[in-house]
Amino acid sequence: MSRHRPPDLPPLPALTRAECEVVDAYLEVLDLLGRINPARGRDTYSGLRAAQGLVSKAVRLRDALTLMHERGESELHAATLERALRVLDGERRAGLVGPPAPKPDDRTT
Repeated sequence: MSRHRPPDLPPLPALTRAECEVVDAYLEVLDLLGRINPARGRDTYSGLRAAQGLVSKAVRLRDALTLMHERGESELHAATLERALRVLDGERRAGLVGPPAPKPDDRTT
């Protein structure tokens, strides 16, 4: 019996430890915002739990950016960070923050 492996993801670009922290914390914030999104949620409890966790993840993101700033890393290398976010499924995760695409039968004219 042969096992099918998913395609290999492209390698992550080289990032500083602080940049890794920023990317990781940013994605955690996105994940929680996606769970809080009232257009996608199923119940108030899961949204409440996600909202409670959002505070600590936002603090982690702030701290990572503060560390970069204090170390003199004043510029974000957007192209490199964009590649990292794409490899880590950032597009899909960010898409969960906004409203879902309308279904064909839901459109209003």
